[in-house]
Amino acid sequence: MAQLKQKFKSLQNLIQKQPDSQKATKSPELEVNVTSAELTAEAVVVKEKAPVYDPQVDQEILDSIEKDYFDSQQFDASLFELEKLPEVGESLELGQIDSDRQRLRGQLQAVSKKVSDLVLQNHSAFVDELHRVIDLQESLQTATVVCKNGRRQLSSAKERFTTASLGLLANYKKRQKLVGLLNSMSTIKTLQRTDIRLREMLEEEDYPGAIQLCLECQKAASTFRHYKCISELSSKLQDTLEMIEEQLDVALSKTCGNFDMKYYDKVQTAYRLLGKTQTAMDQLHMHFTSAVHNTAFTIVLGYVELTAATSGSNFQKRQYNDLCKNVTPETFTSCLIDLCKALWEVMKSYHQTMEWHEQKDKSLEESGSGSTNVDAHFTRRYVKQKLEHGLSRIWGDVQQKVKTYILSTDLSYFKFDEFIDVLDIINRLIMIGEEFCGSKSEGLQDSIRKQSVNYFRNYHRARMDELKMFLENEAWQLCPVKANFSIMQLQEFKFLRSHAQQQRNIIATPTQSPEHTVPTNRPNYGFFTKFDNSSPFDLPAQEDEDEEKEDVMATNGYMEDRQLSVDSESDEDIPEELKQDFVDEQTGELPVKRPTKLPKSHSGSLKRQTKLGPVLTNTTLNVIRLIGKYAQMMSVLKPIAFDVIICMSQIFDYYLYTIYSFFGIDLGDVNELSLSNKLRTTLKRIKDNLIYEEQQVTPTTPGVPTVPTAEEKKDKFGQPYLSGMVDLSVRESLYGLAARVVAAESLVFLAEQFEYLQPTLDNMIPQAKKAFLQQFYSQTVTTAVEIRKPVYRTVAAKSIDYENLFNLMATTVKWDIKDIMSQHSSYVDRLLQEFHAFNSRLQEVSRRVPIPKVVEHILWEYCIRLSNRTFVEGYASAKKCTNEGRALMQLDFQQFLMKLEKLTDLRPIPDREYVEAYIKAYYLPEAQLELWVKDHREYSVKQLVSIVNCVDHKNKKARQRLINSIEETWNRR
Repeated sequence: MAQLKQKFKSLQNLIQKQPDSQKATKSPELEVNVTSAELTAEAVVVKEKAPVYDPQVDQEILDSIEKDYFDSQQFDASLFELEKLPEVGESLELGQIDSDRQRLRGQLQAVSKKVSDLVLQNHSAFVDELHRVIDLQESLQTATVVCKNGRRQLSSAKERFTTASLGLLANYKKRQKLVGLLNSMSTIKTLQRTDIRLREMLEEEDYPGAIQLCLECQKAASTFRHYKCISELSSKLQDTLEMIEEQLDVALSKTCGNFDMKYYDKVQTAYRLLGKTQTAMDQLHMHFTSAVHNTAFTIVLGYVELTAATSGSNFQKRQYNDLCKNVTPETFTSCLIDLCKALWEVMKSYHQTMEWHEQKDKSLEESGSGSTNVDAHFTRRYVKQKLEHGLSRIWGDVQQKVKTYILSTDLSYFKFDEFIDVLDIINRLIMIGEEFCGSKSEGLQDSIRKQSVNYFRNYHRARMDELKMFLENEAWQLCPVKANFSIMQLQEFKFLRSHAQQQRNIIATPTQSPEHTVPTNRPNYGFFTKFDNSSPFDLPAQEDEDEEKEDVMATNGYMEDRQLSVDSESDEDIPEELKQDFVDEQTGELPVKRPTKLPKSHSGSLKRQTKLGPVLTNTTLNVIRLIGKYAQMMSVLKPIAFDVIICMSQIFDYYLYTIYSFFGIDLGDVNELSLSNKLRTTLKRIKDNLIYEEQQVTPTTPGVPTVPTAEEKKDKFGQPYLSGMVDLSVRESLYGLAARVVAAESLVFLAEQFEYLQPTLDNMIPQAKKAFLQQFYSQTVTTAVEIRKPVYRTVAAKSIDYENLFNLMATTVKWDIKDIMSQHSSYVDRLLQEFHAFNSRLQEVSRRVPIPKVVEHILWEYCIRLSNRTFVEGYASAKKCTNEGRALMQLDFQQFLMKLEKLTDLRPIPDREYVEAYIKAYYLPEAQLELWVKDHREYSVKQLVSIVNCVDHKNKKARQRLINSIEETWNRR
């Protein structure tokens, strides 16, 4: 201690010996005796000069503190530092002392900051502990009061009660203990018998009651756990509860295939009592997935074992893919129906499960008990999200099973009706999937598209070969159908009737109330509402039972119907009710007028008031049926709708080209030149893209037929040839007019049916492909009516001997006469005889085949046009012609027109102005004649030159100049 005092004095002397200047500038930091105010000010200065806080630096400072500072609570830091000073007699260095002081101050600041941080961190714990201490203090005060009262009451009892009274109390206490023990024994006995009741409740599938009873027993067992027998009972009750959970899981799996609302309500109540509602949802999804797999495997396995009963193979160990490959084509459709029915039950159960939870949540919200419990609200939201997410998963499993089944069998050899049934089933399943979860079912669409493209390619090739065979063997006889025939009466188009009826039902159905609406992202086809107790895959069988028989053929032929209408001289004996219109009750067709008698004034013409059936052949009817099948395939399988449309167009193109090649090329280039540019382009396109000839002649080896290669046949079809039964060379039959009418009008009727189906076909194909359909209708279907011109032009060109008429006009008639004739020329009578014969033959043909008015007009139009052009050609053959000769020309032509108007009702007479203008051109002055020649280019050079040569008021030089002008104009053309 003496040494320490000596050191301290030496330090003071060292400070006193410093110069005055140093004392004046001495920092307060070097003073030993400092007041608290000075320390505070110094701390502020240091704080202002302190660097930015760095936890790593502070930690290094804390680590540099010597361990002696933490060894004992009696530690004196000042004494510890003073003892570090040098021994007495040694010199003291002020800089070293100041450095040590700065180090100690920094360590002090780091320790202070650390202590402050720890205090702030533990402040909340300190507050909580302080509250506990206060609560404990209050409890101790209450206990003190209770003890005081107890002691006071015991003191009072000691003074007032006798020994006998205390004995009674002791006996009463024993009695109460015995009563409690008796109750405990009774409870224990009841607990021992609970196991039997639990088993009975499980057999009755009363899972909520069993769980409730088991939980109550566990609670009671925990109360009496101090008994040894109860401890064993507790473990047994736990085992029983686990067994109940296992059976409950089995019961939950049963709801996946056959949903029962009451049964499912019991299962969910049981899980809620266990507090495992969320776990139940997880298990439910696993059970639904297993149900899909097990159901599909069981259905396919049953069919495979049934068809392969004698093979001895163990199919139960096979994979599902292998089982599907062993299904025979004969049982494919029935197995598919059963598979879809079973999977439908699984999806319906899932849908009903969702409905049950929605109704449950709605009832809780209405009662107001659903928003009070946060955990319950979270559980309901979890269940809802889990069920919604499970929709796509369940449908994905169903889709995969059906897709695997479809792709395992080659369907290209199925009959059309069987394949359509398969497509209808899959299409219905796709609609169910869309309503179920809003899925587009890309997997099923792709699989059925592959099968359909493969099937349809082979089917279309076979049908086109059949069509070629039908066309080559067709006799072009009228197929008798009813007057009210419509393609909608054919079985192949019944799906359109069903679709129209469904649309009417939808329109007539009142709008659903808001609580029954479905989410907007999924269509509502009504499968899960309409088929609550049945299956949508039972519809085909039900439809077949109600199917109406097809009745489109007429009972009487055309001859009987026409003879009845023509020979009916009077209808006075017919009752009035039979004269009224009637409606076919089966077909619902519009009223059909009763045939009336032909007017006597036109008895020689073909005016008929009877309503007869359309003109078509058996081949046309088969083509219409084929179109119906193709349209049906489009309706049930949208992905290949465009491919089917292309094949439909090929059928129509092939039929149109066949009619033209059979009946429209008799006159060769003459008929071809009469075609419109649109029809000519269409026929050329069809021939180049669709037709190949069976035998071809190559330029290198002329006359040697060659067979087209397989590559040439790939997308083309053989050229059909007219049957030998059809004779187009007999004049008495107007060169096969009956066959020509049946062929051409059947094509027109087919085009009309295509136009009728255009809206339906347009709705079946994608928007991007509709341009092809519009082009097909505008360039091909609308040109079908133009086939009439080349077909009937041949009849008109051959039925009248125009060459003989021209020869008579050129050789027997003189046009340079000087007198005006009052009698027409004989060639007119000869021509009129030809027309009378033509009219008679036309009437004879009309008795066998109905000739539409438009056809009759076309025939007469061509005959008259060709006759008028022969008139002009004959007049142009005149080398000399006088005014009297021109008058004879007018007389002959007027006589022809007057007689002609009695034979036909065609008005106006075609090319009448053509002939009259040519005759009148003879009288034109020179200037007007030149203009007329330039404006009327419908006449040939020969005809124009003939007029110029016959005009007598022109000199030779003017004639030659006009002739040269005509020839130059025609050469430029």
